[in-house]
Amino acid sequence: MIFRTPARTAFSFSLALIFLVATSLLAQHLTAPQQSQVARLVHDMIESTHISQKQIDDTVSAKLVDEFVKTLDPQKLYFLQGDIDKFNKYRTELDDLIKAGNIDFSTMVFDLYLQRLNERIEVAHKLIDTPNDFSVKEYLEIDAKDVPWPKTVDELNERWRKRIKYEFLLMKLEKPSEIAAREKKRQQGNPDKVKAETDSGEPLVTTDEDARKRLHKRYKNIRDTLSKTEPEEVVEMYLTALCMTFDPHSNYMSPRAQKDFQIQMRLKLEGIGAALRSEDGYTIVASIVPGGAAAADARLKVNDKIIAVGNGTAEFVDVVEMKLTKVVEMIRGKAGTKVRLKVLTAAANDVKIYEMIRQQVELKSSEVKGEIIDSASRVKGTKGRIGIIHIPSFYRDFEGEEAGENDFKSTARDVKKVLHDFQAKGGVDAIVVDLRYNGGGALKEAIEVSGLFVGEGPVVQVKDQKGKPKVYRDDEPKPAYSGPLVVLTNRLSASASEIFAGVIKDYHRGLIVGDRTTHGKGTVQSVMPVGQRFLQLIKSQDLGALKLTINQFYRVNGDSTQNTGVPSDVALPSLLDNMDLGESFLDNAMPFDHIEPVPHRRMHQVTTEIASAIRENSRKRVAASDDFQKVDKDIEKYLARKQRKAVSLNEDDLRKERVEEEQKTREKAETSNDEFSEEPVFPDNSYNNEVLTILSDYVGMLTGANVSKK
Repeated sequence: MIFRTPARTAFSFSLALIFLVATSLLAQHLTAPQQSQVARLVHDMIESTHISQKQIDDTVSAKLVDEFVKTLDPQKLYFLQGDIDKFNKYRTELDDLIKAGNIDFSTMVFDLYLQRLNERIEVAHKLIDTPNDFSVKEYLEIDAKDVPWPKTVDELNERWRKRIKYEFLLMKLEKPSEIAAREKKRQQGNPDKVKAETDSGEPLVTTDEDARKRLHKRYKNIRDTLSKTEPEEVVEMYLTALCMTFDPHSNYMSPRAQKDFQIQMRLKLEGIGAALRSEDGYTIVASIVPGGAAAADARLKVNDKIIAVGNGTAEFVDVVEMKLTKVVEMIRGKAGTKVRLKVLTAAANDVKIYEMIRQQVELKSSEVKGEIIDSASRVKGTKGRIGIIHIPSFYRDFEGEEAGENDFKSTARDVKKVLHDFQAKGGVDAIVVDLRYNGGGALKEAIEVSGLFVGEGPVVQVKDQKGKPKVYRDDEPKPAYSGPLVVLTNRLSASASEIFAGVIKDYHRGLIVGDRTTHGKGTVQSVMPVGQRFLQLIKSQDLGALKLTINQFYRVNGDSTQNTGVPSDVALPSLLDNMDLGESFLDNAMPFDHIEPVPHRRMHQVTTEIASAIRENSRKRVAASDDFQKVDKDIEKYLARKQRKAVSLNEDDLRKERVEEEQKTREKAETSNDEFSEEPVFPDNSYNNEVLTILSDYVGMLTGANVSKK
């Protein structure tokens, strides 16, 4: 069973497509008859398996129209009211059509979407070259929920005029640091050139010519990318929209998407070990995976362009202007097989041919990491060896487990290795388990990781479609670690993360520190091959998979984490905590629920008095901290901006309104989800150092002598 935060498929202005060139099998493409078969099977599986046990009826049909349109055009920038009226004629028909395997509605809507998109892109290019008067007092509405669908083309053109003007103005007002960062990213393969440009002494500014060039390129990329959308992808979006009318975490995965999901859970891949992106018709190397074939070969570089691919000894196939997913499929393959790449190098702009042997690569950067920090070296007045365990997700290689592999990837196994490593290095005085931005993963992993810290006992309750709860226990005889513990969470700690945080809180095992509460996702998803109940009939077909909500989970105290999450014992100021993030902000989210608690131990490592004292000490430090005062100011400004329904298109006004975003940038840097980055496990910053001070307070209170400086 799988827990994840939602990943909505949405087309908008910003399209960053990066694909790993790695998998064990080529993804199969669904034929039209298979797509029809998938629709029927998904319909039946939802009705029989989803926890709500609701039927797909006229009410669901009406919601599906809205959900699919919102998937394609969330900002109401393409469709006209007349288009919506045309779609609304199907509000009571889609349930019957899908049941019969008819998905023509999705094709009709998407084809019209592409038509409208091409019309809008043409308008956008003209508007980009049209002079703007930035002294005019006018505003762009930014809340799509409050904006009606445009009734006429003229009304839509006016909406786009303001949109382009706003984007142009944002580029004109870019700070030098933003320009330098963009140039550095653009020229990753040539750092000397970047340094020469940024050290030249000339002010870094975005000229009108630069802005127009970038905007033209942006809209060309949008058109190029979306025009290459395949029928299978439209079906995936449509059936996912159907699933999401039931809850925000259910979705359909095409065979290709299913392969990518399996890579995420296994943390291993087979291929050359590179991530690719598409730009101006070229397939460009975005990053090289450490430990992969490309890294070992060392010739392929970031920003190199792959212009042709040869599988084994086969003839080269030109891949310029080819859809990125197709290029990825051509380069993918089993470990031990040969692939040849014809590359236009970024360094010399010449053509080279690189032959590589595909191999299996473990995604080390996405697995559990641990380090020991000397608290005194980071925070004056504290002491102790602090073990940091960063858990990015609760992964488990189910296929490896089923195949009987002894070393299949598992979060619990990796956490245990880190704990043993801490012990081998002389032990630690306390541990921080960092679950920030951990969107969840496998239920079994959440249970087994919990057992490493609480030992044998109930961990979570799971209620099925019939309303019957089942208690899941861990059988670890005793904890692998029983010392002082802080669990660090934020608004994006979800699902399996909340199970772990919840059991630590209910057992009084350790302190929960971070945002005021976690994400609030209290549902369980299971990934089921489409048609699995009919495998005797279709076992030779790969029809993708359905990730469907089949259960709800509850803490051992009987509370669901749904919507409410797991509250922190000590909350620290953060911009993220004030954003509309969390289950309660998602459409079609299931409600909070409570069931009977189950008997469980109280380990008495956190008392009301200890939590209250630590909270008060932290409050005083935070109030006196210049860094946290800046965070508070950023939060105030963000909340004020959040209430706005429109933004100014006047250059002077917008320049005044633009506030310093260092904290926001800092949080982004800390939360970067770059799979291949080598960031520190626990960066040295004011937020993390306050966590260390809290832990020092906690250790002192547990031992009867407060060792932290107040």
